[in-house]
Amino acid sequence: MFNNDRLLVQILLLALLGASLWVLAPFVSALFWAAVLAFASWPLMRLLSSALKGRESAAAALLTAGWMLLVALPLAWLLGNLAEHVRDATELAKNVQMEGLPPPPEWLHQVPLLGERLVRAWHSIDAQGAAFFASLKPYMGQAGNWVLARTAQIGGGMVELVLSLVLVFFFYRDGPRMALFVEKALERLIGDRAEHYLGLVAGTVQRVVNGVIGTAAAQGVLALVGFWIAGVPGALVLGIVTFALSLIPMGPPLVWVPATAWLAWHGDYGYAVFLGIWGMFVISGVDNVLKPYLISRGGNLPLVVVLLGVFGGILAFGFMGLFLGPTLLAVAYSLISDWIGHAPPQLVVPPEVKEQENPPS
Repeated sequence: MFNNDRLLVQILLLALLGASLWVLAPFVSALFWAAVLAFASWPLMRLLSSALKGRESAAAALLTAGWMLLVALPLAWLLGNLAEHVRDATELAKNVQMEGLPPPPEWLHQVPLLGERLVRAWHSIDAQGAAFFASLKPYMGQAGNWVLARTAQIGGGMVELVLSLVLVFFFYRDGPRMALFVEKALERLIGDRAEHYLGLVAGTVQRVVNGVIGTAAAQGVLALVGFWIAGVPGALVLGIVTFALSLIPMGPPLVWVPATAWLAWHGDYGYAVFLGIWGMFVISGVDNVLKPYLISRGGNLPLVVVLLGVFGGILAFGFMGLFLGPTLLAVAYSLISDWIGHAPPQLVVPPEVKEQENPPS
């Protein structure tokens, strides 16, 4: 017989949980990134808290301020410079439309099979500049709308980033209590295996963080080398910006593509071609190789599961899927492995029943 009071309490608890999730829904992404950042940098929190003699709130405040200085301010500076460069690019397009293109470079004549055609196309565009730009106007409008939409997304991402950096303070300060709460809740749900799955999730997230940061560091160093070889001014600053933008999808091209265009505009066509190839196949290409390797290193997951988790997670959940995808597949893989490896219980037949079923002849 059902206990009506117990059923009513369960329904109220579910309704309360649903309402709470509804309230937190606008902040899910910011909470997620704050939790990932706090988890990844928790060793720093322990060291700083120990140096401050256990004052966790002061350590959390100092570490949060450090993240603000290290992440938020450089990104704000980058967006400000990006807006200025957009105005410069608009002015450059107007100048080209009014004054025409510069003379074609010498190496363009020497391109095998296509050199003469490229030179003729260059002169044709120069001679018919006004008509050419007039034909591009509809596409330029679409491109402008696309840039405007991306700018709005970047602005929303900046607001979300600042909110995450504010919330990370509370994850630092109350991290142990939150971890104990999650552990107790999982113990109520799945029993003794809660610690195993918590370790599995923690290990997977740690490997993903190591893969993301390690890949970003490699891309920053490779970008620095490419900018230094090509003679781009401010190579060190651009390398640091590449490292920061490597943490977001399609971030490094926002640095090496304008640098390549700058080289081409100043007549360094050879270095422009070099930097374009270096950026496409080395700076951006290393992301597809190094990140899955670092994520799968040190775990017992097959590499194909990691690859599917990384790329499928990004397609399904956006950038959050970089962490959610491998974590979900890791938990599912472990659950299925436990289920397959767990022997089904065998029915034990008492001796008396056996004697009744098979009486002695």
